[in-house]
This record gives sequence, structure tokens and C-alpha cells, in this order.
Amino acid sequence: MDVYPPLGVVVTDRQGLVIGWTPGAERLLGYTSAEARGRSATELLDAPVLAAEEPNRGEGAAGHGERHPGLGVRHKDGRRLAMAVSRHPLAPGTDGIAGPGTVLLFGPPSGPAAERLRQSLSGWVLRDSPLALTVYDTDLRCVWQSAVTHRLSGLPDEARRGRRLTEVLGDPDAVEWEERMRLAMATGEEQVAELKGTILNEPGSRVFSVSATPLRDADGRTLGVCALVGDVTERSRARERLSLLNDASLRVGSTLDIAQTARELTEVSVPRFADQARVDLLEVILRGDEPAPGPLAGPVRLRRIAELTLFEGVTTAQRTAGEADVYLADSPAALCLATGRSSLYRTNAAPPIRSYIDQTPERQAKVRRYGTHSWILVPVKARGTTLGVVWFTRIRETPESFDADDLPLAEDLVARAAVCLDNARRFARERVAALALQRSLLPQRMPEPSAVEAASRYLPAEQRYGVGGDWFDVIELSGARVALVVGDVVGHGIHAAATMGRLRTAVRTLADVDAAPDELLTRLDDLVVRLSAESGADAGPPGAELSGDIGATCLYAVYDPVSRRCSMALAGHPPPAVVDPDGTARFLDVPVGPPLGLGGLPFEPVDVTLPEGSLLALYTDGLIHSRHRDVGEGLDALREALAASEDSLDALCDHVVRTLLPDGPSDDAALLVVRPRALDGHRVAVWDVEADAAAVARIRSDAVGRLDEWGLGEAAFVTELVVSELVTNAIRYGDPPIQLRLIHDRALICEVSDSSSTAPHLRRARVFDEGGRGLLLVAQLTERWGTRQAAAGKTIWCEQPLTPADGPLLSPRGTATT
Repeated sequence: MDVYPPLGVVVTDRQGLVIGWTPGAERLLGYTSAEARGRSATELLDAPVLAAEEPNRGEGAAGHGERHPGLGVRHKDGRRLAMAVSRHPLAPGTDGIAGPGTVLLFGPPSGPAAERLRQSLSGWVLRDSPLALTVYDTDLRCVWQSAVTHRLSGLPDEARRGRRLTEVLGDPDAVEWEERMRLAMATGEEQVAELKGTILNEPGSRVFSVSATPLRDADGRTLGVCALVGDVTERSRARERLSLLNDASLRVGSTLDIAQTARELTEVSVPRFADQARVDLLEVILRGDEPAPGPLAGPVRLRRIAELTLFEGVTTAQRTAGEADVYLADSPAALCLATGRSSLYRTNAAPPIRSYIDQTPERQAKVRRYGTHSWILVPVKARGTTLGVVWFTRIRETPESFDADDLPLAEDLVARAAVCLDNARRFARERVAALALQRSLLPQRMPEPSAVEAASRYLPAEQRYGVGGDWFDVIELSGARVALVVGDVVGHGIHAAATMGRLRTAVRTLADVDAAPDELLTRLDDLVVRLSAESGADAGPPGAELSGDIGATCLYAVYDPVSRRCSMALAGHPPPAVVDPDGTARFLDVPVGPPLGLGGLPFEPVDVTLPEGSLLALYTDGLIHSRHRDVGEGLDALREALAASEDSLDALCDHVVRTLLPDGPSDDAALLVVRPRALDGHRVAVWDVEADAAAVARIRSDAVGRLDEWGLGEAAFVTELVVSELVTNAIRYGDPPIQLRLIHDRALICEVSDSSSTAPHLRRARVFDEGGRGLLLVAQLTERWGTRQAAAGKTIWCEQPLTPADGPLLSPRGTATT
């Protein structure tokens, strides 16, 4: 789209033949350059007054011509057009051959309002037009220039004529423009470009739109070039501003990381808008606190998050957050935050800037070194909350100071970044809350059961993904057994962390009633189905954010140190790994059931024997998944890492994490490594009991005798009462076979099993009741008691606390010793 009035330039030789015909002339008169070149301008346009110059006319008066405000000329289609035409004779060329003779300027006739501003189109072209017209010969020496060219170069016609552009302008772009004019003469095609330069006695660089049209005679001989130059600085700046804002929309806010977003803002701004850009945010934001709404009055504490400087052609960036600084109430930053408005300072003499610079010698030295001379400060505001301030400065690299037009651009840049910074702040705050919630729901202290030695690691996901729902657990069960759990809730954020807490609590509850692994996962699957239904669209109030379907995977295993058997079941979870005593790592072949939440599908348990000195590793898929490898490669890497020889389980966990996740996890990752231990057979005593009340005394006596062998004579009285009550109940209410087992662990465990599935329950006996007091007595005399179901029958158990000296000492290989 043309930004200037249409202008046609026609150049003729001294015989009146057309040698130059610009695109503007083609638009006005209809003839193409090929059609017009070599023809008589008088005959072509049917205008006798355009006849060629007489041989002696115009000598010594080049550039002074005649003007016709309303001359009638003929269009190519035969129409007669009223055109404003000016005719200007040119000086002879310097190449010794016949050169250009006349410049004809065509344009639409001026209207009444325009006529008051300029008497004719030719006067506008020669004196007032923003377009500078210059004609050069084949040596690119000037033969004629308009008044605008005169103003741009600062040279009168006498000094300009016969000189090349590079002889009067020292800008590097002058050399490039001469190359463009030479290319136009060589190819015969118009050359168009935008170049930067300076105007005499005016500060700052300007942007010019330049075009070069070759001048040729009828024989195709090149006679020179006609150049048009227009100042398009404002249009170029507007285009640059739009491009800068567009790039800011695309590049700023690529992540939900506050520091990265601030760095992206500085990278967009330098050097296209400023030589220095700095983002200072309120320190309370970085602590995760909510800043006060509205402007902030008085001194303010800010922390530098990002800074980028272009100095002497080298860009230097601050990659880490700087030290916090307190800005006094009269400082530029404090004033900007107090008013809530942007500030523009064109010189260092402005009182707030001068005071700010003079506060410390370091600032004075920095301003002198960089030659800082212009400042813009913009408050960072989003959703009614003030987050900080952004500094834009120009230094010696850019002599031009900021002007009033730069202030809205700076505000637009910061406004776009402010929303991204606020989103990152809100996400960081939510992530901190979710992480705190998740860590509070994970085991705060690993238990130390005698059955296993355990070590664990939990790694939260990268910040852009948010906290996930991975968890692990070690749960002490009856009979010296231990439950090992690893699970993963689908999704991220507070909802995933809260769901993880609910599932972990459910697993511990189900484990407390000694549910088998497959039964526990079945019940947990039902729970997940119900939670998903509760989180559906009909569960919440209108407009509430819905959590969507809930899904999870889980591995549940129960290890018995007496038999060294481990029973486990999987619900869509990666298989566990075992490191044999010889250091070989392998994955167990466990049937993988469906993920939790599908409902109605069975889970298949597997029993394996863990040899002494082996290791068992449970993990979530975040440990093996990576952006750089697939699952198979991750499993291979895990197997190799687990086979490493380390001094402790903690060291092994660290080695596995470093090997598999050197750059951190993209998703949450949990790792649980345990070393199973085995109870010495001498610590376990088993008796088969006849279904006869007379057998109670004999069994009671045998149990006391075994306690004496273990050195637990002090526990004999309570053990006699407990054994007598539990065995009597089994004989009276249970079904044979009946078995008594004593386990000497950190507690003295007494277990009575029978083949009846009927479980007793604790109740308060009335005055005349014959029964109901036995379990109450057991519960009062022991620390814990309970019932667990088996495939055929049940087991009633209880535990008596022992002093530390009475408990077993387990060797590193898992053998109990005294």
C-alpha cells in the first residue's frame, strides 16, 4: 500500500526519447517501461509542450524547469488525463556520450486544499515531498537532485553534482545502495530495499525506502539510473514494534518457571528494544507468599530474577537469582511500584535517577562504564496484584534515548509477561502446597522391622509437570511379616497428591486386617472406582473444577521372614526386581493385572522364595521412563544399576537415581529397596494341638519350657494365660487341625490357628455370661492382637512387648542370633 501520493518519473534523452519510466509512471499512464522506452515522450503522451530541449537551452541551469499544474496527457487506453507535470532539464553526463536530457514528473492534479499547501505537484516533489529524487549517470555520479535530496545530504546542487553517493555519505549502507544501483543498471530491473542511515544535523538513525530504476535508450544502452528515497522510519518502527510484541507472545511464558519466564522477557527485549533489561520481583513471591494487592508504598524489597546486557557487542546474562535489595521510597523502583505507573527518564539528571545512582559507588561505576543514559521502569501487574518491576535501559551501544512512543511498547511487553509470571507464581505456589501435602502423606520415617532392611527415594517431577501421586510404604504385619507397597496415581497436582493419601491410607487399613495381596488389590480397585464416581460431573457444585476419572497402579507384596516366602500381586505396575546373592539382577515374572479403577477384573498372586543375601527393588514407572529412552532401555539400565556393589542400601538408591535420572525425572519417581532377613528356626516353636481340653495343660507347659530356653522366663505368666485362653477357644469353637506357634522376634508372638473361618470379636460380658471374657483378657495382657484369614481357616495372634535385651539380633545375612 502506497503511503505517498502517486508519482510518475519519466527521464528522456536530449532528443526527447524516453530512457527511464518508473512503476509510478506505469500506474498513472498505463504504459509499461518496455512499451515506453525509446519512444518520443511528446508523441507518446500527445503533449507538444514536452518537446525536447533546444541545443542551447538549459545550459548552466540544470534543474530549473517549467511547471504545468493541469496539463492534458493521453493515457494508453486513449483517455485524456489532466496531470500535474513538471519538466526539468539535466546537466550533461560525465561519460562523454549523450546522457539524460530531461526529467518529467507526473502526478494527479492538486485539489484546492493541497493547492494551498503547495502550488503544484512539481513544487511538492522538488521542495516538500518526503521522496528524494536523484538521477545518476553510468558512473553513479549525480547529474540532478531534488530539494529533498539536498536536505538529506546537506550539499547544494553545485557541490553534489558530479559526485558519487559514497563520496558524500560515510554510512556503510551507502556502499550497499550503490551496489543496488549498479545492479539495476546491469539487470535492467528496478531494485527496492530498506536501508538505515542518518540525516544531517538530526540525531539518531533513520530508515529509508529506496528504489533504483535504470535509464536506457531505444537501443538498450544504459545511460544512468533514477533513484527515489523516502523516509519510512515511523512505518518501520511500527512494524518492528508489532514484530517484537508478536515474538514476545510466542517466546515469553514457554514454561511455568518464574526465573525462565523472566529470562525470556529479557531475551526478547535485548537488543531489539533496549540494551539492558532487568526483572526484579518482590521477595515475598519467591517465598511462596501472596503479595498485597494494589500499588506498594514506601521502601520495597526486590530480588533480581533475570538480567541481560548488550555491551560492546557481547551479550551477558544473569542465570541465577541475585541478592535481594531494599529500594528506598524515593528510588525509581519504589516510586514506580507506589504509583502503579510506568516511568520514563531520558537523562541521568532526573532527580530519582540521580539519587539512585549516587547511593552507591558501584552504581556510579556501572553507569560510567556502560554509559547508561535512558531509563524506562514498568510495574509488573497481573490480576490486580503487583509482582515487581522491569527496568529497560539504553547505554552507549544505542545513542538514541527512549521517547514517549517507547513507553507504550514497554508496557505492552511487560503486560504480556506479567500474566505469564503470575501464572508461574500461582503454579509454583500450588506445586509447593502439593509437594508439602504429598511429603506429609508419605512415610515420615521408615520403620525398622526385623524382617527387612529398607531404603527409599522419592523424586518429584519437573516443575512444569507438577507434583504427582507416587508413593511407597513399609507396613509391619502380624507374625513378624512385613508388607511392601509401591503405587502411582495418574495425574499431577494437589488432586493427585490427595488421592495418593487416600489410597495409601486404604492400603494400610486393608493390610492391618491381613488381606492377601490379590484380595487387597481387589478391594482397592473397588475404592478407586467409587472415588472416580464421586469425582464425576454430578458430584460437585455447578461451575466447580472437576477432577475427572481416577486411575492408579500398585504393587503389593507380603514377606514372611520365617519361611522367606514373598507373596505379591500387581495392578498395572512394573514388575519388581531381585538381586541374587551373586549380584545378578533380574525381574520377577509376575502376572500384571489391570490398573486400579477399571473394576471387575481379577488379580493373580505369585509366591517366590527370596534367598538369604538377596535384594528386592520396587519402583514406579517415573524411574525407568525418560525423554531419551524407551521402557525397555530403562529396565535394562535399572537392572545394571541394581547389580552395582554398594556399601549400603542408601548408597545403592543414590547410585540408581544418578544412573537412571542424571537430569532429574520428568515424572514423579519412587524407589524402595529392601534386604530380606530370615528368622532362625530356633526362634520359632510350633505344636500341633489335639482337639481335647486335656491337651491345654500339656501345651501350656511346653510353651513355658520353650520360653525358658529363650531366656524369657519373665514372660511365662502372661504367656500361660494367653496360650490357655486361645487354645481353649480353638478347641471349643474351632475346627481341627489346631496349631500353636510362638515366634521370638522383637516381640513375643503367639499364634493359634484352626480350620474354621469364623473369627471371634471382642465384646463385654454381662454378669451371668459364661463366656466373652477370654479375648478381653488377652487384649489387656498383650500389646496387640488380631485375626487373619487364610485359604483354609484363620489365625488368632497376639504380641507381648520384650525388653531390648530379650529381642533377637539379626545378622546381615538374616540369621537370628542371641
